Parts: sequence; C-alpha cells; structure tokens
Amino acid sequence: MIRDAIARASTPEIIGAYALNDEQALLAKVRYNRLIDVFLGVTAYSLQNHMRTTVKGIGQIEIDEVYVALDRRGVQYVIPVQAKGGKDQLSVVQTKQDLGCCAQKFPTLVTRSVSAQFMDDNRIAMFELAVENERVFIVDEKQYHLVPADEIGPEDLRAYRKG
Repeated sequence: MIRDAIARASTPEIIGAYALNDEQALLAKVRYNRLIDVFLGVTAYSLQNHMRTTVKGIGQIEIDEVYVALDRRGVQYVIPVQAKGGKDQLSVVQTKQDLGCCAQKFPTLVTRSVSAQFMDDNRIAMFELAVENERVFIVDEKQYHLVPADEIGPEDLRAYRKG
C-alpha cells in the first residue's frame, strides 16, 4: 500500500521557479526537502552527484546521487539514489548496478537503495529497493506532496498524530 504524506516544501523559491521536470530537478527537491532522511529515518548527507565509476564484473556505471547516513544507534549507511523525471521508468538493471557498486566501494557500510520519481500533482514517489535471488523488490514506498507551510493545517497535523 502506498502511504501518502504532506511535507513542508523547503525547496528555495528560486530553485522551484527555474527547475525543470527532469532528473536534476528531482534530485534537488529530494535534497532540499531532506526526503532521504524522512523516508528512511536516518540523517543523510549528499556525498556525490553523478558518481561515475567502474565496478568489477559490471563495467562503468553512473549513480545519480550517493548519500552517506547514520541512524540514531550509529549504524552507517551508503544510499545510492536513482532519480527518474517525466515519463522515465525505474530501472532494475540500474538498481542492481548501484547495489553492486556500493558493496564494492563501501564494504563497511550498510547499503539501502532508493529510487525517486516525479508523480502528477507535485508529488514525489520514493521507493526503497532490495535484491533477493536476483529479483529487485520494493521494501517500502511512500509518496510526498510538497506544499508551502501555510497550507498545512491543524487537521493535517491531527491526522498525522493518529498514524
């Protein structure tokens, strides 16, 4: 089941005014609104955009954005993020490559793969993906609707307290 949340938009107005509906605009909105943190329940930091590297057994790949993160117990994570704007679809091959890269380049960190995609009505869908028996599956999915703070009312806050 897809859970939907209203999130206070923290995208700087100048970015929102000029951002296109592409991968780069999506990555900027995810970063400025700290959606990786909110979605995964960690404190995450962008390490690198468009990480181009070579992975043993795969060849050259590019990860859209790589975050490092930690949780409240001190567990450290590496989070490859795949971003899809417009009508682009999430890629099983890219997910497997991202996970393989992180296993090789960051062997001491826990890898959590995330995909983000623009939806209609100013929503961003976030997916945590994993691989088991060579199959990619969705661990969790949530949609975020970014709105100005003055559009979040008391009734919204009460609804969120109820879970």
